[in-house]
Amino acid sequence: MAVNLKNLDSLGGFSVQNTTVVSDTFDVKNVNSLELKNSFYGDSAISHYILRGLNTNILSVDDTGGQLILPSNTINFIESTIVGVNDTGASVLAQKLETAVSVNSAGVLAEMGTMTTIIKDTIPITQTWTISPFTGGSANRFSYTTTRAGTTITIKWIAYTRVVTIDHT
Repeated sequence: MAVNLKNLDSLGGFSVQNTTVVSDTFDVKNVNSLELKNSFYGDSAISHYILRGLNTNILSVDDTGGQLILPSNTINFIESTIVGVNDTGASVLAQKLETAVSVNSAGVLAEMGTMTTIIKDTIPITQTWTISPFTGGSANRFSYTTTRAGTTITIKWIAYTRVVTIDHT
């Protein structure tokens, strides 16, 4: 029996709990993360995230230390643009990290390699700021660890991260 599907329509966009998710100009807004999939290839996806942290920290997607979840039995290409800036705005570290990570059936992550591109580095010579992939946490969890040394000034970190995942089973 044929079924007539009705078009989903909302004057002015769509909202969840009074927060606009799709605007009336077809812009996606106020989403915590975004996952895109190809309907022909269900074994792969790309997800986008914003991670944050202060000083020496593990960057997280929320205020409770949430890390990115990478599914078991996958190979993941993780590309992040990460910026650290002190509270005066005078010192900045901006890097692009491209990391390949495999995840086995038990959820154990293995970093296959990372390429780092320095975009800007205006860190005073008496200070050390670093960014590196973090694979040593709980099963199926990935993030970045940041360090700050040689200063007590607050360093604010933000990362825009894209994760391409393919299941290899």
